[in-house]
Amino acid sequence: MDQESRQALHVFLEKAKTEFNAFADTIGNDAYDDAVQVILDAQKNKNRVHITGIGKPSHVANYMASLLSSTGTPTYFLHGTEAVHGSCGQLVPGDVVICISNSGETAELKATATAIKNNGCKIIGVTGNPESWLAKISDAHLFAGVKEEGGPLNRAPRASILAEILVLQGLSIVLQSIRGLSPQEYVTWHPGGSLGKLRDNEK
Repeated sequence: MDQESRQALHVFLEKAKTEFNAFADTIGNDAYDDAVQVILDAQKNKNRVHITGIGKPSHVANYMASLLSSTGTPTYFLHGTEAVHGSCGQLVPGDVVICISNSGETAELKATATAIKNNGCKIIGVTGNPESWLAKISDAHLFAGVKEEGGPLNRAPRASILAEILVLQGLSIVLQSIRGLSPQEYVTWHPGGSLGKLRDNEK
């Protein structure tokens, strides 16, 4: 690794640490109230949770669908662009869709979010801009904003992805706690690997 690359990595790690810590400090105890209520109301009516995003946030959506499902909130990945080409068929009125977009202004996600609304679903927006189009049309909003991405050119999603993952992991923690997920249930859903084994203090 040459000196320029070493310096770029150092700058990124320092900025990522600063942005991550600053964002984490913005998450208060009441940050999830509206989003959690939207999800609990839907589940009470036997409706489902879905999650979507465009570009890099689509990978966050895929991961979060898996994490939420494994911790007591069954969640289905909705493809961000296929949604307007038929995949909205997985939605029924009353479902909840978590939509992830750093800017909250992405044209493709606007089309998807509009289709979601037209299918009678609630939206939880996850954006870095609480004044964005997506934030304003959402039934609940989770802020996931950073000032800098941290890499060369300051364009590719890096720190913003960390913020999106952190705020959604927090949502999974709240929902898991409310559900009261037991070790036995977790193991039943996750029989493979070391995570699928009960510890001595859980038997």
